[in-house]
Amino acid sequence: MLDHLGELRNRIFISLAAVLVGGIVAFFYSNEIIKFLVTYYQHAAKDDHAKLLNLSPVDGFVIRLKVATYGGIVLALPIWLYQLWRFVTPGMNTREKRYAIPFVASAIVLFLLGALVAFLTLEPALKFLIQVGGSSQQASYTSEKYISLVSLMVVAFGISFEFPVVLVFLLIAKVLKVEQLQRARRWSIVGIFLFAAIITPSQDPYSLFFMAIPMCLFYEGSIIIGRILRR
Repeated sequence: MLDHLGELRNRIFISLAAVLVGGIVAFFYSNEIIKFLVTYYQHAAKDDHAKLLNLSPVDGFVIRLKVATYGGIVLALPIWLYQLWRFVTPGMNTREKRYAIPFVASAIVLFLLGALVAFLTLEPALKFLIQVGGSSQQASYTSEKYISLVSLMVVAFGISFEFPVVLVFLLIAKVLKVEQLQRARRWSIVGIFLFAAIITPSQDPYSLFFMAIPMCLFYEGSIIIGRILRR
């Protein structure tokens, strides 16, 4: 038990160090990242000169730190996912351990795909949120609220797109069976839409469907992959 806890401590330390290094790199590019994110707000508001508001003297620096933190997590994604897998694999057999590289690679690709979908969803989501208030309300966003919204959307979509990796991992570990996934299909679809409705920070219908529909497809894909692995 002590050896296992020591290994966990070391892997957490490596992951945090990777996030720190990634965060330092992201901090130097944080202003460019913020400018890029603001363009979605400008397009949604149909105002090329729209800017975010800072309500405190320290807001500008705090926002750069927040962007750097999220950026560090994303940049360190390959390292902390690999550390997670290496922590889990000692309890697996040789056949299961060989899935380490596909696990890490697919998790990275799916997270980035989720982030891409989040950005594709961002502009229509912002348009909906701006228009739903009606003509009597003017949308003026603070830097803290806007950056938090965008960051949470990227994280939410990135995590939700890891859904097939989790299912396949549970199938490989024999925690789940393909037949169980097939029997639970209808309830799982309902659960997916409820999950998407809760986890999407913008709470708009575009984000809900852009998240839920891919997750349903991932669910079906996991069943197919499970059948292939069983052969």
